[in-house]
Amino acid sequence: MAKRWIGLIFQTFKLTRLWSLLYGTNCCFIEFASLIGPRFVFDRYGLVPRSSPRQADLIITIGTITMKMDTSLVRLYEQMPKPKYVISMGACTITGGMFSRDSYSTVRGVDKLIHVHIHLPGCPPKHEAIIDVVTKLQKKIAQENFEE
Repeated sequence: MAKRWIGLIFQTFKLTRLWSLLYGTNCCFIEFASLIGPRFVFDRYGLVPRSSPRQADLIITIGTITMKMDTSLVRLYEQMPKPKYVISMGACTITGGMFSRDSYSTVRGVDKLIHVHIHLPGCPPKHEAIIDVVTKLQKKIAQENFEE
């Protein structure tokens, strides 16, 4: 009985706040940063930015991921507490983008390094699409069972 109540409290908390860690470069990162401003105010959608992976339960990978960055991304992912979620945002993160065709130093898809829950295509994705993905992730979390 107590485990069930603790699970319900945990689930309610997770639905209202996603502590996010941003990892990335390039154009998509600038596009995401514009969500912080007064027009969209992503706090309203439950995103709370964190600077430490130990405090985050969502990592948003943005922009081109290079071979030098891949070990640090995997390390950050491993330091996150469970349950942990990943959103891959932008064409460069999902497939390597236009930089991956002739490049020896670009990772061709972040899902080769870590488990990605949601892919958000675009170059860069629109603000509304970013907000839609966050709300879809929150709905996905609502259907999970946290009684373990």
